[in-house]
Amino acid sequence: MSRIWKLPIQLPSWVEVNINWQYIVVKWPKWQLDYTCPNGVEIKMVENEIHTSIISDEYKNLWGLVRTLIDNMVVGVSQWYEKKLHVLWVWYNAKVQWNKLILNLGYSHPIEYALPAGISATTAKDSKWNDIISIAWIDKQKVWEVSAKIITFRAPEVYKWKWVRYFGQIIKLKAGKTSKK
Repeated sequence: MSRIWKLPIQLPSWVEVNINWQYIVVKWPKWQLDYTCPNGVEIKMVENEIHTSIISDEYKNLWGLVRTLIDNMVVGVSQWYEKKLHVLWVWYNAKVQWNKLILNLGYSHPIEYALPAGISATTAKDSKWNDIISIAWIDKQKVWEVSAKIITFRAPEVYKWKWVRYFGQIIKLKAGKTSKK
């Protein structure tokens, strides 16, 4: 069983944290994230550490979650979260124009995906001229949501080599049907 909830959250010197009862704000000069904790979880700041605790055992299932969410806020403000996607096939490509990601994925029309506020995306080519999309922002949840949404436009298929997938994800291909002789 994990004991992640027991660990204190270490704060870098440049990150500012304000705790007001159940409301926590994590700031850096340009960015800020906030979170309202559930009623059963208490947050305390001791020197350069944040400690979480619970009122009673019925809130034990929220303890680790709240601690991890606050830790993700601290890490996100101090260094951005980034997720890379691999657009794999010869005629598939991706490009970023203003705040839109334009994907040509073999459909009759290009898909124009408007990026949510704050999310930054860039594209690059790998050694085989396939596109790599990098999505970055301070909020881990938003980065993962946008990545998952983009993958749904052309999800990995197990019979073909045509897809959008997470960079480095291994997909086991299945053998196609063969005729009996």
